[in-house]
Amino acid sequence: MRIGVSIFLIAVGAIMRFALETSVDGIDLAMTGVILMVVGIGGLALSLIFWSSLSPSRRRASAANSEVVHEVETISTREPDLV
Repeated sequence: MRIGVSIFLIAVGAIMRFALETSVDGIDLAMTGVILMVVGIGGLALSLIFWSSLSPSRRRASAANSEVVHEVETISTREPDLV
């Protein structure tokens, strides 16, 4: 769920909870609005956590802290044994 969808769900839920004064048989619009707001807030939180972990500044910081180890192959300079 992206940030835009989350904000849309929060807005629709708030409208259903606070602005509607009509009733529908079998559906509690106020409770449905609360559920939509909770889902929207949860999706917004998860989106922000996900995108902050992929931000370029976080990737640069982790790359700056990484340690590069080079292996050097040693060549034997010993003279061969003469028989």
